[in-house]
Amino acid sequence: MVNGEALATDATTLDSLCRELGFADAKIATALNGAFVPKTERITAALTDGDAVEILSPRQGG
Repeated sequence: MVNGEALATDATTLDSLCRELGFADAKIATALNGAFVPKTERITAALTDGDAVEILSPRQGG
């Protein structure tokens, strides 16, 4: 699940999933199963079937 929608992927890490989805160079925040994952830890954050991933981009406004 990515942002609440089912997604089939061969990505094995959160980093590879972000790259697959076009977020390689984007400034984003990520969470895996409800826990924040810093950018530096995405490469080691392993994905398994049924994981819930959230990918958020910063918004400006006020």
